[in-house]
Amino acid sequence: MSAMVLRRPGTPLVREERPLPAPGPGELLLRVEACGVCRTDLHVVDGELTQARLPIIPGHEIVGRVEAVGAGVTGFATGARVGVPWLGHTCGHCPYCASARENLCDDPLFTGYTRDGGYATHTIVDASYSFPLPEGVDATTLAPLLCAGLIGWRTLKMAGPARIIGIYGFGAAAHIIAQVAILQGRRVHAFVRPGDDAAAQFALSLGAASAQGSDAPSPEKLDAALIFAPVGALVPRALASVRKGGAVVCGGIHMSDIPAFPYALLWEERRLLSVANLTREDAREFLTLAPTLPLTMQSVPYALSQANEALADLREGRLQGAAVLVPSPLPA
Repeated sequence: MSAMVLRRPGTPLVREERPLPAPGPGELLLRVEACGVCRTDLHVVDGELTQARLPIIPGHEIVGRVEAVGAGVTGFATGARVGVPWLGHTCGHCPYCASARENLCDDPLFTGYTRDGGYATHTIVDASYSFPLPEGVDATTLAPLLCAGLIGWRTLKMAGPARIIGIYGFGAAAHIIAQVAILQGRRVHAFVRPGDDAAAQFALSLGAASAQGSDAPSPEKLDAALIFAPVGALVPRALASVRKGGAVVCGGIHMSDIPAFPYALLWEERRLLSVANLTREDAREFLTLAPTLPLTMQSVPYALSQANEALADLREGRLQGAAVLVPSPLPA
């Protein structure tokens, strides 16, 4: 098998050839069809997330085909198409797992961070944290659903029944969940990197009621704001745009420091929340819902060997939508 491997944070991924692994009990061997390139991968590669198991194969938006089934696995047959997200394993017995909050597990494993992920031709995954995916849909369309979609879904749920929503940072997660919110009858205002006219036009093309730089005030008071950009300075800006009793939900796993802000921005029962990982129930909900919706998925395919280029494009804000690695040769 071929894989793109992170040996040391802050350095480029290197291509390695490895023996094809065999699945252990409870595991699946997958042939990777596609793997999304997520901002979390960028945080791992750049060393902003500091607990990576090195060397590590990044990637946690995996679409694959089952090539071998480990002992004790039921419900998956050879050739089945499955998806694998960020949450790769939980202990099942800590207080969080015991109270339906497995996303906060005390002893978890994360795909592409503490267990090898999908920047490869093949990968080993825990069958209990893998999900059936539909046939007849391009793998590059499905891959972003497995983190950008899932985290977006959990972030939207944490916002509650908000009818007017601001979305800060219009990348992979935002372009999916904005459409879901609009289809639910909510009004969405997009806030993009100042001067990024292409991102603003992209948001408008997906049905946003407005699109402006994140340094601009909201056109109207928001019931909730969802922040996907890893920029702590957006938190007080979003709070300033949220009405009394509203929520600001930070959907990323890493963010720069939040600057000091006056208590008046939080007062009047505004809530500031963070999203940590996801649960398998989140995955089942969203992966059942998404195929029923007329979503426009913006995916930019890269060959596996172009993983460093894809990460650089994401880091520099050159993408509209989601980058996706395709291990097999791209069509001419």
